Amino acid sequence: MKHHFHLTADWPGNRNDIGQIETGELKTKISIPDAMDGPGVGTNPDEMLLGAAATCYIITLAAMLERNNIPKVSLTMESEGIVDVTNGVFTYDAIIHRPTLILPADTTEANLTKARRLAEKAEGSCMITRALAGNVNVSLEAVVELAG
Repeated sequence: MKHHFHLTADWPGNRNDIGQIETGELKTKISIPDAMDGPGVGTNPDEMLLGAAATCYIITLAAMLERNNIPKVSLTMESEGIVDVTNGVFTYDAIIHRPTLILPADTTEANLTKARRLAEKAEGSCMITRALAGNVNVSLEAVVELAG
């Protein structure tokens, strides 16, 4: 089975103008970020790639925890995208995910160990991470601990 996703884009002007994209529930303005001498309105490809990688990872981890019957108190994450600019060439260098998974205080040692393994495994299981393989270094700095 194949799933098809569709996006429409409108770019009315030149490099430093503002466009718009729409796909499903996502409808937003787009432009070059101000850090790259653009107008910095809406989002940009760098943020969207980071968002795709981050949402794929966190959803994958949540699904793995559910399948393994490991309850959680919370699952939050900060992710960082690093873009290198050398001699005018922009390269998306790396993405670092920093999830924090809090498990109930009464979680068994076995489930705590399993949750730590799943946090690592989720990164390689995410389809976006697999799509980036060989091009963008995706790494993980996970914190998995008990509540309290």
